[in-house]
Order: sequence, then structure tokens, then C-alpha cells
Amino acid sequence: KGIDKQILTTALEQARQGRLEILKSMLKTIKAPRKQLSKYAPKIISFNIDPDKIREVIGKGGSTIRSITEESGASIDIDDDGNIRIYGEDADSRDKAIELISRITAEAEVGQLYKGKVARIVDFGAFVTILPGKDGLVHISQISSDRVEDISQYLQEGQDVVVKVMDLDARGRIKLSIKEVTEEEKASLA
Repeated sequence: KGIDKQILTTALEQARQGRLEILKSMLKTIKAPRKQLSKYAPKIISFNIDPDKIREVIGKGGSTIRSITEESGASIDIDDDGNIRIYGEDADSRDKAIELISRITAEAEVGQLYKGKVARIVDFGAFVTILPGKDGLVHISQISSDRVEDISQYLQEGQDVVVKVMDLDARGRIKLSIKEVTEEEKASLA
């Protein structure tokens, strides 16, 4: 019942011959694949993030993902399992979207340096935003090697500073230091 062996063998051989003819014709046109895609070809990439971070990437009412799309010019699809697909008209738009999403989903690492902005000054130190939506505390004892009486003599809200992550506690709080950053480390971030 069905197709007999001879007909199947003949059909597969004809398909093989046809495929070889197509490959010969392709080789006449171009000897090897291009090393890079055309600059006019759309650029697509897919990667995964922690599903708990999806809410941060989308933002309230979709505001964050809309701003990423507007700023980069890329289209973004996010699945419930954390799979993100980015469609860019070119490599620049795709890469910009990847960078913006990476900043949002990044986690602070102990020992790493970050350029941050002083968000708020309190009696016992300053809160510095080191990643989107992630603030850490620079305790008054970590602002300078000198004794600090008045924080406002060293820091102002909105000021850009280079900080080092000293610790991440079990509750997710980030402890930062300004005085532990060397001049060489500051220069490497500039």
C-alpha cells in the first residue's frame, strides 16, 4: 500500500540531482557566502532574560519598552519565559535596543565600578543610582578618607560619581564606596 520502493528511489534521486544543479548555479554567481550581511538586511537577535525582570523591561503601562523602541528604532517581542526577540532595521538599532535592555536587566556585582548619579542625600550617606532602577547607599564613612561632617560639602544631588560595589546583602541592598575607587580605576571608566 502506498508508494512502492522504485518510485520513491527515483523521486529522491531526481530531488538530489535538482539540488546539485541549484548549488552549481549558486556557485557560479557567488563563490562563497558573504562575510557580513548587507547593511540593508534586517537584523534580528534573540536572547533570554530572567523572567522576573520582564516587568522591569516592559515598565508601567508599557512605558519602558515603548521608550526603548522609540530610542532605538527596533521592534521588541517578549515572551512569558523571558525570551526576547529584537528586530532592527540595521545593526545600530538592534545593538542600541540590546544595550538599553541589558542596562535594565543588569545586576550589580561586588567589586565592580559604576558611574552613578547621586539620587538623594540623607544624614547617614547618599543614595546613588548605578543602574536603571537600582540605587545603592554610600555610607558617610565611605565618601572620603577624611572625616565627613557635612555630606553636602562632598556630594550634591544629581552629581555624577564613580562608585565601587562593596557588598550585596541578602535583602538586595547595595553597599557602595567612593573612597575605595582609585584614580586609575576612575580613569578607566572615563
